[in-house]
Amino acid sequence: MFDLTLLVAILLLFVTVVASALYYKKIRKVQTKYEEAKGIVGDVVISFNADMERERQELSVISNKMGVLLSENKHLQKKIESHSDQLRKLATRIEVPELDPNLSTQLEELQKNITNLMNSHKRIDWRVTKIEQVNPQASAPQETKIETAIPIRREKALASLTQTELEVLEVLAKEGRKTAPEIKEKINLTREHTARLMKNLYERGYLERRTEKIPYSYSIKDEMLKILKKASESQ
Repeated sequence: MFDLTLLVAILLLFVTVVASALYYKKIRKVQTKYEEAKGIVGDVVISFNADMERERQELSVISNKMGVLLSENKHLQKKIESHSDQLRKLATRIEVPELDPNLSTQLEELQKNITNLMNSHKRIDWRVTKIEQVNPQASAPQETKIETAIPIRREKALASLTQTELEVLEVLAKEGRKTAPEIKEKINLTREHTARLMKNLYERGYLERRTEKIPYSYSIKDEMLKILKKASESQ
């Protein structure tokens, strides 16, 4: 009786060990597949984030370009409206017995051109509105990036600057880093004009630019700061 009980116990122990080994083997297999899947998902997430960042930067560039184009179209629209008003006033003052057929045709073509320009302006307005809705107002936290344009040439540093550009450099020299909207409040220009001016100064090598968040912030380059101080002292 004792031998039979011992034999059954040994048999049960053996079955338990075999089952445990098989179960552990399955667990290890599942864990390996999980680690592989986790690595694949991580790669997909990193690739997706990189694609999203590139798209955001492209949208930002397009938005800036569309802003400049919109400003130019608004300026053109004002001129067209001004000319239209002048033509209407002139037409009310001048009594023409008979209108020359060629002149009539030219006036009709002019009116069509004006209408086309107005429609084009409306389409651009609509596109800019769509881009502004898609483009985020503030980007996610990133590493601080400072962009520096081409180095400036000392002998031409001040000669090619307009009075407004000099005012912007003086504000940055005295008050430090600022965004385009902050500069706009200092020099009383339109938003589009200020944005173009800051970008132009940066591309010409007078400013440094931080792009970790929108709107970009600008600061005067150390080299340009020294030149301004030297010019001020010489005066």
